[in-house]
Amino acid sequence: MAVRPVGRRGVGRVRTTIGALAVALVAGAVVAVPTGTAEAAGAAGAGMTGSGGGSGKVVYLTFDDGPSPTYTPRILSILSRYGVHATFFEIGENVAAHPSLTAQVARQGHSVQNHSWSHPDLRRLSGPSFNSQVGNTDQAIRAQTGRTPKCLRPPYGAVNGTVRSRAAALGKQIVLWSVDPADWSRPGTGAIESRVLRNVRPGSVILMHDGGGDRSQTAAALPTILSTLKARGYSFATLC
Repeated sequence: MAVRPVGRRGVGRVRTTIGALAVALVAGAVVAVPTGTAEAAGAAGAGMTGSGGGSGKVVYLTFDDGPSPTYTPRILSILSRYGVHATFFEIGENVAAHPSLTAQVARQGHSVQNHSWSHPDLRRLSGPSFNSQVGNTDQAIRAQTGRTPKCLRPPYGAVNGTVRSRAAALGKQIVLWSVDPADWSRPGTGAIESRVLRNVRPGSVILMHDGGGDRSQTAAALPTILSTLKARGYSFATLC
């Protein structure tokens, strides 16, 4: 079964809603803070657990839409080379299609979290459909990792009060991001590198993708991003 291509429908709509705000997780709650401020950096790191160092300059690298048999192993190899752990927000359909990849992600010390079953806009679902999207993905991930995801990243970053309350009822924390290089749009390896390196701050949650399409540019950009951030004194931690 091939990986289901995940489109980026609705991204513009969500960005209009979010505007110039970065969304971060603070003590289990989702709050919005101005992008690029010290408050954004501090908020992004608060309440997050992981494997980073103690310097205070910690960032959270995340990958969406996998696992992909083409790109996930490539990205895992790069992360291993640099000794970096990341958080993978995986799609249930892809976990079911490639269960050994999800097991590999967890085995290598990365965090595997919930990104829904089929990448819908969760705001538009009924309660039972929402629960199915999240619950079935939990089950697929748990079967390969032995752990139930604690965090949910809604597709497209599409969040409203209903999504928040439904997620909370399922025991899920919503995690979005504060740095988005739009790697899904394939803007070029150099553009992905510069967008991350220009905008990252201590506590940043970086959004990238290992599935849902051609992620060769993402994989190509990753070594420069990791080596540069390490040279700047950053360490990396996992979420949830």
